[in-house]
Formats: sequence, structure tokens, C-alpha cells
Amino acid sequence: MDKMRILILGGTAEARELAERLARRDTLQVTLSLAGRTLDPAPQPVPTRTGGFGGVQGLHDYLRLNRIDLLVDATHPFARQISANAERAAVMSDTPVIRLQRAGWQQVEGDRWMGVRKLTEAVTALGTEPRRVFLAIGRQEAHHFNAAAHHSYLVRSVDPVDPPLTVPDATYILARGPFAVEEEIDLLRHHRIDVIVSKNSGGEATYAKIAAARTLGLPVIMVERTGSDNVPTAETVDAALALIDHVASACRKRGV
Repeated sequence: MDKMRILILGGTAEARELAERLARRDTLQVTLSLAGRTLDPAPQPVPTRTGGFGGVQGLHDYLRLNRIDLLVDATHPFARQISANAERAAVMSDTPVIRLQRAGWQQVEGDRWMGVRKLTEAVTALGTEPRRVFLAIGRQEAHHFNAAAHHSYLVRSVDPVDPPLTVPDATYILARGPFAVEEEIDLLRHHRIDVIVSKNSGGEATYAKIAAARTLGLPVIMVERTGSDNVPTAETVDAALALIDHVASACRKRGV
């Protein structure tokens, strides 16, 4: 019997863990796909391809050409276009698809969140009075805040923001989580931050800024998730493995 072929769309710690655990199974042939947006990605435990597919049609062609039996969307919770393309390409190619997406953060007592649906709404939510803003949204969409140049920005990202913001007052920090709560409190105090802008990415690696904001009584403009409910979704690697086992069982019945 041929090995079951699995393509993981990765870029998250969960994708790497899933690939590592699947690599131990000699009945599977696993490929991990990375978008290539991180300049220095961590080593991966399975064969890796880097770069885009060329939209929905390109991903569809890859799935058919490589006879992929299962597509796993384990991209970042805010990689919305990639997830949408994955869903459409899976339908077009009749390829089973599941999503591995960690649970979002939940507001608790003491949090001061303002929920928005997209970053352009976050820009507006900052208001007209100048504020000292901690942008903790990564580098790729920081440019939206050029539209609110009257604020001062502290921007933290793994890779440099290129091109830099055009606002008159912006400070950049290059850092990769996880971060400690006390360090985040010190950072917010040192830069006299008034408000944090964050995506509800979930997970522990970057949650410390949310806990620090709660401790200091700072408001957080939280960009909430949106997406399709049509794809079976697991919030943990263990749950994703259970879904994969279910698909593998169906494949064996079909003689794959």
C-alpha cells in the first residue's frame, strides 16, 4: 500500500510539532510548506517546500500533481487568504482538508479590550488624541498605521518592518517570543505606552503582553478572528492527530 501523502501548510509552532509527530509514522509521507516570510525559520523535522503556490489554482495543481491525500492548514490564525485558498483548492481537487488552529485568548476580569474585526478598524479606534501605541501585530500589516501619524508607535516584530513606517515617531524592537510578563510590564512602563494593538493569535508565546496590560490597567485594541466554519478544526496537535487518523482510516477503506 502506498504511503498516505500529507501536505501541511505551516509557519506556526503547532505545525512544526504536528510535522514532528507525523514524521515518526512510516506509513505517511509528510511535506511541510512554508510561505517564506520569516527570514530565519527554525529547522523542520520533515521535507520542506518554501514559497507560495500561485493562488488557488496553483495549490489545486500541486495537490493533484503530488497526489496529496490530506491537506492540513496549520497556518497562522490571521493568514486569512492562505486559509481561504486552501479551502477552495481542497474542494476543487476533492482533497480532504482539516485545520489546526490554536484557541484564541479569552477576556478575563481586569482586561480592557476593544474588539475590532480588522486592522483598519484598529487604526480608527486609536482616536484623534495623540497616544503612545504598542503595535504587537507583526511587520506585514504595520503600514496600516501610517494613516494615523499623530500617534507615537513602538513596533515589535521578529523581522524588520520594511519599509519602515512613514510616521514621525516610531521605535522598532526585533524580538521573538515567548516573553515573560514582568519583562512586558517593564517594556510598557519604559516606553510609557497608553494602548496596545494586538491580534487575537492565541497561544502562550505572546500572551504576556495581554497579562501585562491587565496588570497596568491598559486598554487593548484586539483584532478578532474571522474565517470559515466549513473546515473541520482542531485546537491542539493531539486533536489534529485524531482527525488525521480518521481521514487515514477512510483512505485505507478506499485502498489509498
